[in-house]
Amino acid sequence: MPKLALPSASRPGLLTTEIVGGGLAFGLSIGLFFSLARGVLGQPMGALDEQAFAVADRWRAAAPWLTGMVLFVTLFGSLKFLLPASLLVFYWLRRRGHGRHVLALLLAMSSGWVLNTLLKGWFHRPRPTSALLYQLGQNQLGQSFPSGHAMLSIAFYGYLAWLLVGYGRRGWAAMLLGWAGLIGLTRVYLHVHYLTDVLAGFAGGVGWLLLLGAGLKALGQARTA
Repeated sequence: MPKLALPSASRPGLLTTEIVGGGLAFGLSIGLFFSLARGVLGQPMGALDEQAFAVADRWRAAAPWLTGMVLFVTLFGSLKFLLPASLLVFYWLRRRGHGRHVLALLLAMSSGWVLNTLLKGWFHRPRPTSALLYQLGQNQLGQSFPSGHAMLSIAFYGYLAWLLVGYGRRGWAAMLLGWAGLIGLTRVYLHVHYLTDVLAGFAGGVGWLLLLGAGLKALGQARTA
């Protein structure tokens, strides 16, 4: 199996591009997250959330069969799927000698879940009352902002996409990112999250994944120095 085509110190041009691009993406994602967070504080639902629910309601009324597909897709962002899927990926990476990627994905998933739980407890935004699925009660795990499905989907599928880019499989990587985006949108369709919850989950997930990746890369470079 080919080795991951990751940037190295011997490729300064690519490394500089990666640093600049990563820094820009991190700044944009964190900026978007805090912009959304400021907008939802003390405001149950804004105009953007209302419009998103209205669009979802029209789709559901026009094509009732779509709800079954949405319920299927949303499962791929739940812990019931992500936990066993992560274990399978850990095993696959370990068998192929990519132990550091096992550690990175483990940190991305576990720390992403902890961060999402802390953020939900901090913002304490109630879930939509029109939810089509039963959710947990009014505790940290039952809160709405940011979306755990969106954040953890970015952590899991985003990291796998990064690995695929290392193998030169950019098309598959783009499909994985699109799949993560679709999972997030199902939460809006089902009224279990506001659109701003999902966008904040995406933004927070991207920012955290980039920060974690930069930290692990710096640690690896320090060990080899």
